[in-house]
Amino acid sequence: MFNIKKQISGLYLSSALWNLSLTGAWVAILAARGYSLPEIGLAETVFHITSLIFEIPSGILADLFGRKNMLIVSTVMKIIGNIVMILSGNLFMVCVALAFFAMSYNFSSGSGDALAYDSLKIAGDEAYYEKYASNQLIIHRFCGGMSTLCAGFALFIGHRAAYGIDVFMCAVQIGTLIPLREVWAGEKGRQDERGVLGSISGEFVKCFMESLSFIRREGKTMVLMLSNSLVGAVDVLLLFFLQAKLPKAGMPGWALGFALFFMEMGGVLGAKIILKCKKLRYRSLFAATGLAVLFGVLAEHSGMYLIMMLGGFLAAFGDDALQVRTDSMLQDMFPSEQRATLISIESFTFSMIMIVMSPLAGIVFSWW
Repeated sequence: MFNIKKQISGLYLSSALWNLSLTGAWVAILAARGYSLPEIGLAETVFHITSLIFEIPSGILADLFGRKNMLIVSTVMKIIGNIVMILSGNLFMVCVALAFFAMSYNFSSGSGDALAYDSLKIAGDEAYYEKYASNQLIIHRFCGGMSTLCAGFALFIGHRAAYGIDVFMCAVQIGTLIPLREVWAGEKGRQDERGVLGSISGEFVKCFMESLSFIRREGKTMVLMLSNSLVGAVDVLLLFFLQAKLPKAGMPGWALGFALFFMEMGGVLGAKIILKCKKLRYRSLFAATGLAVLFGVLAEHSGMYLIMMLGGFLAAFGDDALQVRTDSMLQDMFPSEQRATLISIESFTFSMIMIVMSPLAGIVFSWW
C-alpha cells in the first residue's frame, strides 16, 4: 500500500534539512575570510550563470530518470560544494564551490514539488497540494530565518567547522530521501520505456520539446509564471538590499538578525492566510500582492528602519501568498510526464527576470 502521509512527511523533513544551514549568510562568511565585495560579487555571478545553465536540464533529467533520484543528486552536489568550500584557499575554489551549490539548487527546485503532486494525485488527494505548497514555503522561510540568526555562531566557530556541520546535515537528509517512493501519475509504463527508447540525448530533446509545446498550447501557464516571478523578484531584491540598508538607517547591529527573521515571517503568514481565501480571483490576488510589494519598496526609502522592516514583512507576505496560489494552479495544469521540466522553466523565468532587474534595483534601492 502507498503511504501518502509517510511520503509527504519525508518531503517536509528533507526540505527542512536542506534549508537549515549554518552557512546561509555565505556573503558574511566570505567577507570575514578577507574577500572583497567585488570578489564576492564575482562568485555570486558564477552561481547565477551556473544556475541558468543547469535549471532546465535538471528538470528534464528529473522527468527522465526520477524525481527522488534527482533529490539525492542535489544533496550530493551540496556535499561536494561544502567539501570544496572547506578546502578552498583562493577565489577560484570558492567559485567552484558556489557552482556546485547552484547545481544543488537546480536539481532540487522542481523535483520535490513534482514528486509531491504526483504522489498526491495517485492517492486521489490533489486538493491537498495547495496546503503542501504553503507548508513548504513556511519551512523555507522559517528555516532560512533560523539560518540567518545562526550567522554569528558560524563566524565564531569558523567556516571550516560550519561547512563541516552542513556536510553532516546533508548526510542525514539523504537518509530521509532513500525511503521515499518514486511515483509517476502520467501514462503508465512510460518511465520503463525510457531506458530503451533511443539515446539519452534524444529523450532529453523530446522531453524539452514536449514541454515547450505544452506552454504554446496553454498560454495561461506562461502568464502565471511571469506574474509570479515578477512579484517574487521584487521581494527577493528588496529583502537582499535591506540587509545593507537597515544598518545605514540606524538599526543596531545586534538587531539585524532579528529584523531579517521578522521579515521572513511575513512570508509564513502570507502562505497561511492564502489558504483561507479560496474564492479570491487570481487577478485580484496579483493586484493586492503587487501593492504589498510596492509598499515595501516605498517603505525602504523612508529612512526609518521600523517602517522599512514593516515594508519587508508585507512584501514577503504578498510574495508567498501569490506563490502558493500560483504553484497550486500550475500543478493542476502540468502533465505528469513534463512536470519537473515545466517547474524548472518557471524557475528559469524567475532567474531571467532577476538578471534584468538586479542592476535596475541597485539604482532604485540606492536612491533615498
